[in-house]
Amino acid sequence: MRKLAFIYPGQGAQIAGMGADFYENSQRAGELFDKAEEVLGFDLKKICFEEDERLHQTEYTQPAMVTVCLAMTRVLKDQGIRPDVTAGLSLGEYAAIAAAGAFEELDAIRLVRKRGILMEHAVPKGEGAMCAVLGMGGDDVERAIREIPDVTIANYNCPGQIVITGKTEAVKDAAEQLKAAGARRTLFLNVSGPFHSPFLRTAGEELKKEIEKIQIHPLSIPYVANVTAQKVENPDEICPLLSKGVYSPVKWQQSVEYMIAEGIDTFVEIGPGKTLSGFMKKINPQVSMHHISSWEDIEKVAGELC
Repeated sequence: MRKLAFIYPGQGAQIAGMGADFYENSQRAGELFDKAEEVLGFDLKKICFEEDERLHQTEYTQPAMVTVCLAMTRVLKDQGIRPDVTAGLSLGEYAAIAAAGAFEELDAIRLVRKRGILMEHAVPKGEGAMCAVLGMGGDDVERAIREIPDVTIANYNCPGQIVITGKTEAVKDAAEQLKAAGARRTLFLNVSGPFHSPFLRTAGEELKKEIEKIQIHPLSIPYVANVTAQKVENPDEICPLLSKGVYSPVKWQQSVEYMIAEGIDTFVEIGPGKTLSGFMKKINPQVSMHHISSWEDIEKVAGELC
């Protein structure tokens, strides 16, 4: 019997126009966009549906992405497709927790708005950076940067793609050393700070206070946490894990490998772009991989899974 996971991309996957076709074609998806715009207090639909520079500013990107992902999830669930587990990369973890029943959708959207603001202002602009390291495994990257202060691993995305994070000059030095050590390529990311580094510990602690203000429900299904790459079934674990997740590495490859070991054989990536589908080809190309980013995808995926 098929075992299914819903998985959600993180910041960086956003594109202009995302979710517009869901707003136009689904009353339930449209209601979520309208309610989210009310609670956020800014023109979310304009940011998502039109060309708008705010889409790439962290404090707007995060609620925009989570709203789009959850609107798409509403439509997919209305087709009778239900997951056995959820997971999300970094920001996507909040959509995963809402899809698993622990967060109300609007609480998740409000929460990531706060998260975005805290992350964006945690380190002065220009003082932190992130860099993708291609063609090198996690163990090799760890060894290469071990003696470089102020640099750590931010993301274990897939075999051959690791992201490092930290102070700007230190990350530049690390990138040069990694190329000398055998990395095929290093690519600096267009981000506003050293996300998932110890420099965001204060932001994580502040976020914890925000999470404690909302009601966390019992999970209807488990989700897999970025910090541990293990399933979460106890709602009491959610707040400390999300707080720690702001300043700890994202173990995405390990999370996917864990789900596969637990018997998950079918994955649906929900959200703009195909970032996670690309990672899956390198993690385990044998699993069944599906993708929802447009209205047309719903009928196709429903036909394949129902």
